[in-house]
Amino acid sequence: MPRKAQAESVSDLNAAPGGAAAVDRALSLLSAFQPGDEALSLAQFAERTQLYKSTVLRLLASLEHARLIRRQEDGRYALGAEVARLHGLYAASLSLDRVVLPMLRALAAATGESAAYHVRQDQGESWVRLCQFRVDSSHVVRDHVCAGDVLSNDRGAGARVLIAFGPEAERPSGGRERKLYDTIRAQGYCALVGDRTAELAGISAPVFHADGQLAAALTLTMPAHRYDERHIEPVCAAARELSAMI
Repeated sequence: MPRKAQAESVSDLNAAPGGAAAVDRALSLLSAFQPGDEALSLAQFAERTQLYKSTVLRLLASLEHARLIRRQEDGRYALGAEVARLHGLYAASLSLDRVVLPMLRALAAATGESAAYHVRQDQGESWVRLCQFRVDSSHVVRDHVCAGDVLSNDRGAGARVLIAFGPEAERPSGGRERKLYDTIRAQGYCALVGDRTAELAGISAPVFHADGQLAAALTLTMPAHRYDERHIEPVCAAARELSAMI
């Protein structure tokens, strides 16, 4: 009779409702890879998934057969060629507007405020903040920014996030400004009233690529008198979801 695990595995804790446990466990092995990992040993798989080594071996055999995993000469396991093929298909089918705009629409509908996706656009030795996507608030009183507009790169919640999570060399080395960016990085978002203009407030959170590099700033803007700190969590949640998708 198989031994009962002393602690729940990662796949048990994140099981798909109505799904197959074996599939959940196999997928947890693929999820065990982290940025910087070239290959993992059997012991590392077991530690990261909280599965018995005997179970890991059986799952690896299936993943290897499907070319999702390949066994190296040193006995460790790396991602297989099928992962690259699937990634190519995904990348070819991915249209950023189909991912970002639905998220902005949902955020604007949930909060009643304007939602935007800001990116850095390099211009020689400097850069500007580009509003790449935007969904307007349903309120008559709102800030009037359109997709394609270039905004301040040093004021406003979106700009602050792009600086805070961008190249460290661009952040101030000391003083109040440095403290502000350290705070933004520590809390994972920026919420400011009257930073770009006295009449506006903004809440912004970073969106990351899979390699951990900054992709954009997801920003909610509203008139200063409508600022509501309860909107911080929906903004952060949307930014996390976008990070997982792009």
